[in-house]
Amino acid sequence: MDDVSDVGEPYGGGDEAREPGHGPLAGFTVGVTAARRADELGALLQRRGAAVLHAPALRIVPLADDGELLAATKRIVDRAPDVVVATTAIGFRGWVEAADGWGLGDALLDRLRTVELLARGPKVKGAVRAAGLTERWSPASESMAEVLDRLLEQGVAGRRIAVQLHGEPLPGFVEALREGGAEVLGVPVYRWLPPEDLGPVDRLLDAAVSRGVDAVTFTSAPAAVSLLGRAEERGMLPELLAAFGHEVLPACVGPVTAVPLQAHGVATVQPERFRLGPLVQLLCRELPARARALPVAGHRLEIRGHAVLVDGELRAVPPAGMSLLRALARRPGWVV
Repeated sequence: MDDVSDVGEPYGGGDEAREPGHGPLAGFTVGVTAARRADELGALLQRRGAAVLHAPALRIVPLADDGELLAATKRIVDRAPDVVVATTAIGFRGWVEAADGWGLGDALLDRLRTVELLARGPKVKGAVRAAGLTERWSPASESMAEVLDRLLEQGVAGRRIAVQLHGEPLPGFVEALREGGAEVLGVPVYRWLPPEDLGPVDRLLDAAVSRGVDAVTFTSAPAAVSLLGRAEERGMLPELLAAFGHEVLPACVGPVTAVPLQAHGVATVQPERFRLGPLVQLLCRELPARARALPVAGHRLEIRGHAVLVDGELRAVPPAGMSLLRALARRPGWVV
């Protein structure tokens, strides 16, 4: 997948954002840690005026050549499970494509037609139906917790359940099924690895601890783990956590993604619906609300990350000037 922009370089804060019709995120810089769908998230932020610093904290490694996925696929073909839980559209499509490459595609689809197929959300349903299959059920909440509740209510003792794993933890999901007496077969369609080039991640960390970004977005728990781990390797984890606790807003797409940050005592914000669009809408509300506004000589001055609004008009300010304005805003009326 192509990056949102040149890796590590901000974009989206150009001339369009300084016009009167600027977006709600104009003047703010947002860090994006996503590897998958980074271009979509970056475009959504840019259209609302933000500058984006893209630093993929992970890389996705497809398992088309992975013996673990091949073995799981053969086990399902040889003996159909009672239930298959499909968790992501990209993962389900990747599984079917990998099976095709091994000459097992038709056999896998034939097996999946005989099982109780559960799809976590509408995008997964679309992938399931595109493969010529029909899901038995899908949760209205798009939540794995609701899937788990349904399975446990039905009773899982003695049942064989295949769960499509998708690179990030499913807290308590597999364990609860096994405690209920189920045989659980994991289907690892792709896995996360650290990025080959750590430069963009290091630049994002440097920007975060120096308050050079206003928010950092997380769309997967492994990305959060990776960023925190790299900060620890560099000896700057306390500084990063301090930044997240004050001037840098950590925004997560959902509660599972937030778990690694919350384990370090970081309070995050999350949209009600676990999608990129609602995540961006959340930032459009949160960041302007956090901006400091001051009355100055009969004008309203709003201090944003790398620019100011003067009576609603966006004005670019050099970094040194922004630092001075922030210092003045912290102690109005003082001479700095």
